[in-house]
Amino acid sequence: MKITYENEVLEIPEGITIREGLKDKIETSNIKDIIAARYNNTIESLNFPINRDGEIEFFNRQDKDGRIIYIRGLLFLMSKAFSEVYPDALLTVNYQLSNAMYGSVDNMEVTEEVIANVKAKMQEIIDRDLPITKVMMTQEEAEEFYKKEASVRGRLQTDIDKEKVSLYYCEDYYNYFYGTMPISTGFAKIYDLVPYRKGFLVKYPSLAEPDVIQPNVDSLKLLSAMDEYDEINKLMKINTVYRLNKKIREPKGEKELILISEALHEKKIAEIANKIKEHGNVRMVLIAGPSSSGKTTFAGKLGMSLKINGIKPVTISVDNYFVERVNNPKDEHGNYDFECIEALDLDLFNSQLVDLLNGKEVALPTFNFTTGSKEYRGNTLKLKDDEILIIEGIHCLNDRLTSLIPKENKFKVYISDLTVLNIDYYNRISTTDTRLIRRIVRDHQFRNYSAEHTLKTWYSVNRGEQKNIFPYQEEAHVMFNSSIVYELAVLKKYAMPLLEEIPESSREYSEARRLIALLKYFENMDDSMIPNNSLLREFIGGSIFEH
Repeated sequence: MKITYENEVLEIPEGITIREGLKDKIETSNIKDIIAARYNNTIESLNFPINRDGEIEFFNRQDKDGRIIYIRGLLFLMSKAFSEVYPDALLTVNYQLSNAMYGSVDNMEVTEEVIANVKAKMQEIIDRDLPITKVMMTQEEAEEFYKKEASVRGRLQTDIDKEKVSLYYCEDYYNYFYGTMPISTGFAKIYDLVPYRKGFLVKYPSLAEPDVIQPNVDSLKLLSAMDEYDEINKLMKINTVYRLNKKIREPKGEKELILISEALHEKKIAEIANKIKEHGNVRMVLIAGPSSSGKTTFAGKLGMSLKINGIKPVTISVDNYFVERVNNPKDEHGNYDFECIEALDLDLFNSQLVDLLNGKEVALPTFNFTTGSKEYRGNTLKLKDDEILIIEGIHCLNDRLTSLIPKENKFKVYISDLTVLNIDYYNRISTTDTRLIRRIVRDHQFRNYSAEHTLKTWYSVNRGEQKNIFPYQEEAHVMFNSSIVYELAVLKKYAMPLLEEIPESSREYSEARRLIALLKYFENMDDSMIPNNSLLREFIGGSIFEH
């Protein structure tokens, strides 16, 4: 096979693994702690056999794909260590908290001693640098395998249309993990395992500081919001994809899922509206959340609930308060940075807010994005006694945006799609992945963007969220979880064809294949019964609220 590596064409025997075929290149590479490879824009294990001509490049945990593999490997090590020290422990990987995965054990108390014992076993497994091997089976072989095995690890694979079933083995321990795995246990150079609340955290470095384990950051409001939905899903017995699929197949199962999800959202929004009224002296509601959280529909529904409470909402768009283009800050690449807070005319915005709250009439600007200037087109606003401002934007939780407004006059809401549904007990569904799939569908439905375009811009979107939204999320008075337990079952039919259009020659091909593999786990669900005021309609179309 002719393999291109760093502009050099190498001739490598067909069938030999990437690790064996490029051994010299790995050993002399400037990339430290190589964890996997990109082979023709597909993420592959170093044990993957070279089977065609193409290009190969290596990466480590400092790469976003490498970091995902690193985390996946740590969870495999943790689960193996638990199985050796406490073989009866019923583990669940619950969700991500900053640079850590929060896990729990359903049938035993997680003490400091328990975690110390598991961590010691993890380190022992790491020090032995044991091989991690991927074993492939046909559906028939897998069904026979699980007839003999009491474990549910990886069993979901036999329930979907999948030609091959895969399990990762290390010694006699096996488990299923969604995606590429490190080839041996010695990969884990930096990690920690610590007790946290009633469970534990598997900690790992950030992309920004790949050689440092950050101290614990308590995200109590975020954790509470996720715990609440996790408990609801458990009560409904749909906390895993297997159980969700089973519910969808039931007579009237789809209808029940839709009605319960809508009722939950309505209940939570009504509670927020009541809190705003009870808070007293609230003159503005500030709403912030990452991309594709459903802010438009949420703001519309919250407005209706506030009106029921005798409060009339008036919206102001922060997008009309950009500084003149010539004054807009630039990023490290010399491009205009429209997401930093300095891109907004904070003086004008705050002075107009103060005037509005003092009962004055103000002339509202309209920002012309073509000319890069504010224009005044005769739009004015004066607040009545029973009216409050609703302001939505990425900086709304940052007090710099409304620095001249007293804190007692502000009520902050953080909204995000905080997915708590798991593929199985060891494989969680990333909240970022759910938002990304929402955005792929919405971008195509309303902006005619391809999935490739959305994937190309997603990293930049995430970077802005990490800087401008997530650090302030705990400043919110309340959090609204916009997740819908069945949403990926509905989004699947919209997203899959868009993702399948991305060619192998594209840099986004590997990410597209990963998302396709995720969506294949879900049973298709009919969306005809979803009401037109549902938050999900913001993405698939047919929403009564404007986009």
